Amino acid sequence: MNKKLYNSLKFSILAVEKTVKTIFSIMYNFAAKFAKILETCKKFSTNLVNDFGNAPRRGVVPKFSDLEVIALSMTAESESIDGENRLFELLKPCKSDFPNLISRRQYNDRRKITSGLCEQIRKRIANEIDGGEDYFCVDSKPIPVCRTSRGKRCKMGKDDFLTAPDFGFCASQNTYYFGYKLHELCGLSGVVHSYDLSKASIHDIHYLNDIKPIYSNCSIFGDKAYISADIQLDLFETSKIRLECPYRLNQKNWKPTFKPFAKARKRVETNFSQLTDQYMVMRNYAKQTDGLFARIVGKISAQTIAQYFNYINNKPIGRVKYALI
Repeated sequence: MNKKLYNSLKFSILAVEKTVKTIFSIMYNFAAKFAKILETCKKFSTNLVNDFGNAPRRGVVPKFSDLEVIALSMTAESESIDGENRLFELLKPCKSDFPNLISRRQYNDRRKITSGLCEQIRKRIANEIDGGEDYFCVDSKPIPVCRTSRGKRCKMGKDDFLTAPDFGFCASQNTYYFGYKLHELCGLSGVVHSYDLSKASIHDIHYLNDIKPIYSNCSIFGDKAYISADIQLDLFETSKIRLECPYRLNQKNWKPTFKPFAKARKRVETNFSQLTDQYMVMRNYAKQTDGLFARIVGKISAQTIAQYFNYINNKPIGRVKYALI
């Protein structure tokens, strides 16, 4: 055999062996992280699921429990695997670690069904980290579902006008987009306490009416989009919520921004940066609104559980990328 051909084949075989070992190493770590997240979900799901890890409902008891579906979703989002096809391709070499694994279609359907349970568990974890928080930051982020030129042809949510996407404008990026707007309320530690999706055309300030019945005797820091004397007065009179916003330069009685407020508000911006970078919230594969919401619930829950692992290990909460190592 030609020596060059022999060396080429040898190099190819070594490269394949190295790739296989890398895949098995990744999936071994994936299985270990899945077990760790599943154990935490069991800890915070008291009175929410039965002995089999399923939300009480009629019908056949699934072997792959609801908690396992939630844990698998969180683990995939933590590893930046946001496509079901890629996830199940990576799970093929390690089926022994997931003996009762369901099909991709079943996983996609059950992730939508268990999104409410996932959110309940996430709220309990957030309260465990900083349940007594009195200072919050609020902000919003555009969630496009397709290109603006294709917006009028998009079929997402067409059966219900209230949940359908819409055209909107992002002032910080100075661009128009078609989709939704993600509103988020987080504490000074960076833990998300409340969030919601709205049409892109809905103004940010309307989200404050949704959180008014839930929170009281606290302070909320927002950007210039939340400036409204009427809303500030209404929040304080009804729920004792103090809304702090920076002044516009052309406002009467202008005052410079209080630096601690500006520094505190960067927490919510850091959260959005992590959701965009590690959890890829801007990439959309959903065809319907409930599928998009289920994905967002999984991404924010994965971020919260990573913050919890940092919290119990006495590490900075914001370093979520290395929380599961």
